[in-house]
Amino acid sequence: MKFAIITHVVHVKQDGKYFGYSPYIREMNIWGKYVDELIVVAPLTSKRELTKIDDFYENKNIDFRKIPAFSITSLPNTISSIFKLPVIFWKIFWAMKKADHIHLRCPGNVGLIGCVVQILFPGKIKTAKYAGNWDPKSSQPLTYRIQKWILNNTFLTRNMKVLVYGEWEKISHNIKPFFTASYFEKDKTSLKMSNLNGVINFIFVGTLSLGKNPLYAVKLVEGLFKSGYKVSLQLYGEGVERDTLVKYILSNKLENYIMLKGNQNQEIIIQACQNSHFVILPSKSEGWPKALAEGMFWGCVPVATAVSMVPYMLDYGNRGILLQRELTKDIQQLEDILNHEERFDCFRKESSEWSRKYTLDLFESEIERILKK
Repeated sequence: MKFAIITHVVHVKQDGKYFGYSPYIREMNIWGKYVDELIVVAPLTSKRELTKIDDFYENKNIDFRKIPAFSITSLPNTISSIFKLPVIFWKIFWAMKKADHIHLRCPGNVGLIGCVVQILFPGKIKTAKYAGNWDPKSSQPLTYRIQKWILNNTFLTRNMKVLVYGEWEKISHNIKPFFTASYFEKDKTSLKMSNLNGVINFIFVGTLSLGKNPLYAVKLVEGLFKSGYKVSLQLYGEGVERDTLVKYILSNKLENYIMLKGNQNQEIIIQACQNSHFVILPSKSEGWPKALAEGMFWGCVPVATAVSMVPYMLDYGNRGILLQRELTKDIQQLEDILNHEERFDCFRKESSEWSRKYTLDLFESEIERILKK
């Protein structure tokens, strides 16, 4: 089977291998086990070095078709993109024409073009992984709404299974509720002993961006410290908000208990989760946040905003804290659980049990079933 992947993920080629953002690559390596050839249509750059969060495709038979990266976030970028679009359309069209199975990675600019081009191939088998928030009531960019509309439309989009997080109203038979995973059954080691007697450790894992809202995580932990709790926060990730965070931490003298750890590999993140009491993610939008599920897997109590799948993941507040994005109220919520250790223990146990249902073993068996249909 020739399996065409249409994605916005920027790749790097080194030693004959194609590298990209590791959570995406790890997932595609599962799909890649069951196909003969990968046709990858994606941006490729030589302008950056490999990082600790890069990984490579394990399938040896890769037909990589480079397209230019583009965005429409500003007028100059939009003008530049107009000249790139014909090339991108052309390369996606011929990749789809060659493929036996078309796979779109959405939402994203390249995914949007893929959504349009796939209309020309109604007879081909197709899947799309929509990794964003499918909630029709949420406020989202126009390009995201267009992708969702095309994918859900059974006249324009045929022979397609769209894997989305959660179950929603007004969906067509194209849509298949799905999940994601990070760990195997064999990874289910016993949870480390944890109590609230010493320093209470919080962890944030994600891009340091306005959307992920890491500054709110900093302010929550700062508020607990000012209330007299022994706390620490480690933030893992990089992004445009790093300088803002550094300035805030230094100007408010928080550096003794709030630390920026940068991008780290999976092993270090696992160790950090195992040694933390809470995983915090005050995002403005999410799909199925892996960072939250991974923390829960290792016994962290989740603290997150009520967007998309998060209320379901936290059982609507019965195995974690749903943030209201009102600082005083959210600090009070955290204080309530810190003052009732039996409640903390219950949340910890139940969140771990829930997360450990969704393993890579189950994920792989579902992917295999989809590909064999």
